[in-house]
Amino acid sequence: MDLLHFYADHFPDHTIVVCCFDNADAQRAKPLLLWYPPLDPDRLTVPALDSHTGKAPDLDATVHVDHWVLFSTDQAPSDWGAPVEYPGGMRHRLRAFLPTAVVGRRYGAGQTLPNGDFTISHRDLLTGDPDRIERLQPTPR
Repeated sequence: MDLLHFYADHFPDHTIVVCCFDNADAQRAKPLLLWYPPLDPDRLTVPALDSHTGKAPDLDATVHVDHWVLFSTDQAPSDWGAPVEYPGGMRHRLRAFLPTAVVGRRYGAGQTLPNGDFTISHRDLLTGDPDRIERLQPTPR
């Protein structure tokens, strides 16, 4: 219950999805795609709060990260970002929702960061510079 109270206090206007999965069956896993209007259309944020205890995330913790963080935008010029290739058998209806190019970076290999999400302003994303990605911590409302 502490976990749900944490998200209600720190993200009151956000869409929340609780995903439960079994890593032993990862080969049969299916992607999850959500579509909703952003709270701030000028900022893209990727959720990445760490808590592997079932309890609320510790915002004072420094955590080991192992993430590929990728962003995209429909407003980028045609020569922007790294092109994305999808399997030939992917349904065209699904492919229409996915980006043709992305900008991002890997955070991992023993790296630690303050617990939080990853964020970038839309203007910074259009520069194509992954060094403009920042770590963001939620604040209670």
